[in-house]
Amino acid sequence: MLFSSYTMSAQQDKIITGIVTSATDAMPLPGVNITIKGTPTGIVTGVNGDYSIKATSNDVLVFSYIGHLNQEVTVGNKSQVNIALKSELTSLTEVIVVGYGKQKKKTLTGAVSMVQGKDLVKSPVTNVSQSIGGRVPGVVAISGTGEPGSDGVTLRVRGVNTFGNSSPLIVVDGVAGRSLERIDPSTIDNISVLKDASAAIYGAQAANGVILITTKRGTSGKPKVSLSFNQGFSGPTILPKMASSSEYATLLNEIDKYASRTERFTADEIQKFSDGSDPLRYPNTDWFKETLKPWSAQNYANLSVSGGSDVVKYFVNLSQKSQDGFYRNSATKYKQTDFRSNLDIKVNDYVNLTFDLNASLEDRNYPTRSAQSIFRMVMRGKPNLLAYWPNGLPGPDIEFGDNPVVTATDATGYDKDKRYNLNSNLGIDIKVPGIDGLTFKGKASVDKGYRFDKRWETPWTLYSWDGSSLDAQGEPVLLPGQKGFSDARLTETFNDSQNITLNGLLNYSKTINENHDINFLVGAEKITSKGDYFSAYRRNYVSTAIDQLFAGGQKDISNNGSASEEARLSYLGRVNYSFKNKYLAEFVWRYQGSYIFDKSSRYGFFPGVSLGYVLSEEKFWKDNVSFISFAKLRASAGKTGNDLINPYQYLASYSVNNLVYISNGGSTLEQGLYEGVLPNTGVTWETAIQKNIGIDADFLNGDLTLTADYFINLRKDILWKRNASIPTSAGLTLPDENIGKVENKGIDFNIVYKHKINDFKYSIGFNSLFAKNKILFWDEAPGAIAYQQTTGRPIGAQLLYNSIGVFKDQAAVDAYPHWQGARPGDVIFEDVNKDNVIDANDKVRFDKSGTPTFTGGLNLDFSYKGFDLGILLQGATGGVFYESTESGELGNFLKSFYDNRWTEANPNSEHPRTFNRSNEYWVANGNTYWLHKTDYIRVKNIELGYTLPETLTSKANFQKVRIYVSAFNFLTYSPDMKDFDPENVSGNGQNYPLNKVVNFGFNINF
Repeated sequence: MLFSSYTMSAQQDKIITGIVTSATDAMPLPGVNITIKGTPTGIVTGVNGDYSIKATSNDVLVFSYIGHLNQEVTVGNKSQVNIALKSELTSLTEVIVVGYGKQKKKTLTGAVSMVQGKDLVKSPVTNVSQSIGGRVPGVVAISGTGEPGSDGVTLRVRGVNTFGNSSPLIVVDGVAGRSLERIDPSTIDNISVLKDASAAIYGAQAANGVILITTKRGTSGKPKVSLSFNQGFSGPTILPKMASSSEYATLLNEIDKYASRTERFTADEIQKFSDGSDPLRYPNTDWFKETLKPWSAQNYANLSVSGGSDVVKYFVNLSQKSQDGFYRNSATKYKQTDFRSNLDIKVNDYVNLTFDLNASLEDRNYPTRSAQSIFRMVMRGKPNLLAYWPNGLPGPDIEFGDNPVVTATDATGYDKDKRYNLNSNLGIDIKVPGIDGLTFKGKASVDKGYRFDKRWETPWTLYSWDGSSLDAQGEPVLLPGQKGFSDARLTETFNDSQNITLNGLLNYSKTINENHDINFLVGAEKITSKGDYFSAYRRNYVSTAIDQLFAGGQKDISNNGSASEEARLSYLGRVNYSFKNKYLAEFVWRYQGSYIFDKSSRYGFFPGVSLGYVLSEEKFWKDNVSFISFAKLRASAGKTGNDLINPYQYLASYSVNNLVYISNGGSTLEQGLYEGVLPNTGVTWETAIQKNIGIDADFLNGDLTLTADYFINLRKDILWKRNASIPTSAGLTLPDENIGKVENKGIDFNIVYKHKINDFKYSIGFNSLFAKNKILFWDEAPGAIAYQQTTGRPIGAQLLYNSIGVFKDQAAVDAYPHWQGARPGDVIFEDVNKDNVIDANDKVRFDKSGTPTFTGGLNLDFSYKGFDLGILLQGATGGVFYESTESGELGNFLKSFYDNRWTEANPNSEHPRTFNRSNEYWVANGNTYWLHKTDYIRVKNIELGYTLPETLTSKANFQKVRIYVSAFNFLTYSPDMKDFDPENVSGNGQNYPLNKVVNFGFNINF
């Protein structure tokens, strides 16, 4: 009886308590999963790492936490179990996602950068691609616009290597060709970037680099619920300051003076513009203030649930984001709803299944006028014209019926763009029985996309005044005028796309005699894509009340349609070898065929090889170089391709011409065909030869880490036309040929220092890229002057006259060769060839382009108890921007030009004399006066957060509550770009501005 009683007691539940901390810094770990092995029973630790769980003496507690090694403890007679989990994400054991697999950083031989998803969510942006800039070494991220729904960035891996398409390949959860921009950042686990020959496993799509996105997955344990919300307010980063109405009137008088005309404004009228005494007749309109709001709203909400058991694990996420445009009464709005479900199922000890589903709905609403058109009118808005009349009706048009206070709204109609995307993955992972280390992985993915765009354009009304007619109340008598089209018009377009990816991978890993580690991967992949397009158009609507196709007139109707298909078939492989984790080697390859090329050049072989040598594993190193705990040398070389070209160029193309006289003796118009571009059966992909040497090192026991690489990329077979060497008199539309050649070389590195002083922890990281390309072959015109040739200069280098100043007076004009008709105040063009004549032979191909040669980011993170602060600084140098505003009688001038222009009283000016659009030679002919450096440094992101004490949050059954305030694009400094954002550049400053965001939010974990 005594024995029986003791046995029953041993099996009874008891309360086990304890604290889980980090073995690295002894800090408590909240959110650690604690499960009883073999059962679904589990809990998570609190904010202070504490826990309490019921268990029996025979139970085994399993402690698991992302980024840390799992630990198991048998309960036995213990009532308290304290655990210190060892980090898995040290510089040596950190796992890096590579093509079709994962590798430990310690044994990685390729040049691969990685950023964690937790860093990306710090930026309050609606497009995750904006979060990459400054965070990933070797990646250039340039923002072109802040327009909602179109605010993606241009990504370049190690700069620009071709004058063709330079976009990197995007791979999401193993599926190539998906989009990065609209992924919910809270679902991203990590992003890896393949920058060298390691990308050769992706073959003809890898020459521009490969960006691998891995989304989050569930872990075993009690369900974890996370709720996030933030409310943001955005405004333009920089807006140009324009001349006032009195200043503009002064400039117009100068235009009249230089044209030998009577000045149009008297001194008294200019004074009225200045003092505001008669705002009806002499207004002072700021078109930016009239068209744009000070701030616009954006918000983001997210709910995720993850958890599971040893059999089933899940991660489910639902989010919604919305963003309003900058315009007053804006017709620009964006909303995205996103759902993701990642499911892992363990069928048995040999078979595992995965099923992933991602669905998104995007609503884009725009005015019928494009953002560039609207901002063109804002820039050209004359300050001596009213935006609105005193009664609130819109004022006169600036040009062609445009008034941005109207065309930025839905008064002109609307453009509604809806996009639906459904991406699915089904995967299987099989451990082959009887052969230890042999696994088979298969994946099938189907991506469907639908886009429906409805563009409804209606006439609008603007009001003008003759300047004198007043009604009985003394208000101006306004004359309405219909603008835009004479009748309403409707265009509807529909696109659907489908991409199917099928692959199978056989992997074998083997360790021989504890010294030799071998891994083989071989597989095949097939990708098929197809799409359909249809459009319909009608006009002559009797009424604007019905915006449907059936209600349009029968005259001037049209429809159109097309279809496309593509296919790729590939065989791929990788071999890794490691001897004592000291000597490392890797060989990757892909044999790929693409349906867009002729059969004779459809397939290609793309190999890559890399070697590594871990110096710190040598005995002499361990005995003598203790302050460098890890050091590895790497080298790689390989061949990749770029097939991002216009497809099917090997086929003859024909176009339809409706104006062919072929019947009734050649007097009747009929439809006919004519040959377009000549076919080129030999066209194939661009080829990149990539070479890289690098070093990885850890100092101070891992507190300081360094990764640095030097690379040389040779791009050959770039498609280009021989339009320069073959005269236009040949009468042919020439095909693209694989003739171009570019060299791009540089350095990228990343250095990070992390340290802890009691409760204060901090991290300082700096990454940078220096890359400069040079064209080795370009189709030059016969006899082209050496200093005008494109060969030997960067991609995008412009051919310009060199501006060397402004003629101060007539004596200066007479003393130097000049353009015919030059006068004091004009720009001086350098006489490059010293023949005392300024002509086209004095143009020079300059050694700069719009792509910066140096980019970098400084990441600062600090935490003290419940407080955390993160700062990201981003900068770039070496790029230029050609800024030529449409100023003159049809558009306003920049205030900076007015303040520093040449006049007889100010001969030592920064700017030339007043000009009237392109009437002056130094406006009509490209020259470096308009060329500005885009060097800048920006406070890209700053976030201050506070995690509430558990004593408060536990009362509401919350595991963790964090509140924060953040700012994006907070401050920008550019020495040469005062009026425009150095990233947001166009030839005349007419882009939608970039966003500056102030944001408030919270995260709650249940």
